[in-house]
Amino acid sequence: MTTALNIEDLRALIAGVLETDPEEVTDAAHFAHELDIDSLLMLEISTRVENAYGVPENAVAVSGATTLAELHAFLTSKLGGETPASPLIRPRPLSEPAARLFMFHHAGGSHLLYRGWAEHFPQDWELCLLEAPGRGHLQALPLIDDCDRLVDHFHTAIAPLLDRPFGFFGHSMGALIAYQLTRRLLRQGDPLPTWLGMSAYGAPRGEADADGRPHLMSGDELRRWLRSVGGSPPQLLDNDAVWHKFAPVFRSDFKLVDTWAPPRNPEPLPVPLSVFGGRRDKLIGEDRLLAWRAFTTHFRGLERYEGDHFYLMNHQQPLAVAITAAMRSAAP
Repeated sequence: MTTALNIEDLRALIAGVLETDPEEVTDAAHFAHELDIDSLLMLEISTRVENAYGVPENAVAVSGATTLAELHAFLTSKLGGETPASPLIRPRPLSEPAARLFMFHHAGGSHLLYRGWAEHFPQDWELCLLEAPGRGHLQALPLIDDCDRLVDHFHTAIAPLLDRPFGFFGHSMGALIAYQLTRRLLRQGDPLPTWLGMSAYGAPRGEADADGRPHLMSGDELRRWLRSVGGSPPQLLDNDAVWHKFAPVFRSDFKLVDTWAPPRNPEPLPVPLSVFGGRRDKLIGEDRLLAWRAFTTHFRGLERYEGDHFYLMNHQQPLAVAITAAMRSAAP
């Protein structure tokens, strides 16, 4: 499978083999001398690179690359004629949409959370579903367990599409990504969304939670916890084969959420913001949802639906109506 050749993803892949932090794998660090990569580790790196990027067997070994920068340049030259995979899925592509809605999925999930939603939105709107690495058609790419790096990944993908009115909608972890991406756009002076929708995710607190860090739980503990709080569809948790396939994705995504450092006293976003949640959500209470009013200059209220953390699975059509109305009323 051919995938996007992002140097940060390549850095994460090598760091994963070395079981070290990605920051240790600098662009110019020599593999053998500074990173202490022996022949066996190099073979493992080569195998993973070849599987992830679809280059021929032994291509990395014969490349002569001795640093991350050299390996990236080599792979870029090998894949230069290929079309890279994108984290963007557009169920109904339009050349000149009246608006775009970018939708971000939950921890352990994928763009399939929003499968079938496009039919509930205006015909001249384009839905853009974001897919994090390590799942779906990006399955060969290393998982990203750091919020800023995933924001980087998505920002690069959506930047060319911010040429018309657009909104962000994120569910659970996706709401965190949507919030941080909006802050990134504001900081860099890029176009801002006309509206921001936060679903089943509490407003940031002054500091990260000390308790309840799912990414540190054992496999069995994590599975029991997800089942107890309704944090994942039962068909995934009840099937051993499916669970063992997706457990690393859950753990990586929860590490992203658990280790994110909330901003201290952030300026409210100059973007209209609406909040959505399930009435029986055991993970996020009403007070945490309403706390979003302090993070925007235009709070549009909280809408709650019957259901738990995944209430939206049974309310696609009314949610689409609510999102459409909110984006239209927020448009300048």
